[in-house]
Amino acid sequence: MSKELIQIFDTTLRDGEQVPGCKLNTQQKVIIATQLDRLGVDIIEAGFPASSPGDFQAVKKVSNIVKNAIVCGLTRAVEKDIEVAYEALSKARRPRIHTGIGTSDSHIKYKFNSSRKNILERTHRAVSYAKSYVEDIEFYAEDAGRTDNDYLAQVCEAAIKAGATVLNIPDTTGYCLPAEYGAKIKYLKEHVKGIDKVVLSCHCHNDLGLATANAIEGILHGARQIECTVNGIGERAGNTALEEVVMILKQHPNLELDTQIKTKELFATSQLVAHHMGMLTQPNKAIVGANAFAHSSGIHQDGVIKNRETYEIMNPKDVGVTNSAIVLTARSGRAALAYKAKNIGYEMTKIQLDDVYSNFLKFADRHKEIMDSDIHQIIETSNVYNEIISA
Repeated sequence: MSKELIQIFDTTLRDGEQVPGCKLNTQQKVIIATQLDRLGVDIIEAGFPASSPGDFQAVKKVSNIVKNAIVCGLTRAVEKDIEVAYEALSKARRPRIHTGIGTSDSHIKYKFNSSRKNILERTHRAVSYAKSYVEDIEFYAEDAGRTDNDYLAQVCEAAIKAGATVLNIPDTTGYCLPAEYGAKIKYLKEHVKGIDKVVLSCHCHNDLGLATANAIEGILHGARQIECTVNGIGERAGNTALEEVVMILKQHPNLELDTQIKTKELFATSQLVAHHMGMLTQPNKAIVGANAFAHSSGIHQDGVIKNRETYEIMNPKDVGVTNSAIVLTARSGRAALAYKAKNIGYEMTKIQLDDVYSNFLKFADRHKEIMDSDIHQIIETSNVYNEIISA
């Protein structure tokens, strides 16, 4: 049975770039967009064209160079925004306008000083106006996570009637629990007229560390697009991490869902984005962190040396990492020391290893990590060095 494809909507260049201090220039956006297209994302949200001349030019340049992905520009539910977005996207092979408005009572009252009825009218008007420019229109109901489900369904129906092709259901503040977010998607699938004509999209934030879990719960309840960023970067605590949702689907074939992402490009893409953003990836970051496939505990090292799958559910090569890393520390055991020593040319008997290991522990207690150059020193200063090199 063939797997159903989930579309990956990458917003690294828009929502991801909203991280303080991580502004990208046009050339950098083009470089990253080129890699995202190579990676196989379905949609690239290139920016918010009306927000600044720089963003306008960046969206325009990205539209010119992307060969495969849909190129998307964000707007508010404002006619001028939509006009500017269309102009920036005019050369895109597959353009999409992403327009929307806040729908929670909090946004309606405090952000817009408006009413539910007025928001419904503005939704219809904005989508209709965008539809007069391009066929592919995505509508976002900002703060959908805190929007009453019945009213959210009304907003979605208004957007569908006006011609929306995709409905974005953002958990803008990262408030929802996975069960709540999944139930919201399920409710919309069951209560919105015409929902079968559009794609439901998950856009989740990580304020409570639940962005990836919420996105997965969303697709399990009927959403078919995930909005995410490379390395999970984004406003405040960040967004759903692209590499995480992609590999979750890949590692759980029983879900019968997959993406078109070329997973062997994940690590290179992560490194590229981190470099241009000037934002280092935390070492323990899932999938692409420096320690994602590194082992320093003796028990873990012994297991991985015997069979990688004892402590790794993914093959590092599947995400573009060359090999698992055995990191020698004071917690490492004899098996790891023997393994690393053999890699640099030392074969030892069990008795020789016992002697060298004793020397190793004294050295390791004084250092955080043992490098290959240190192994040479440890062996050379052991009592059995001459035996080892004469073997």
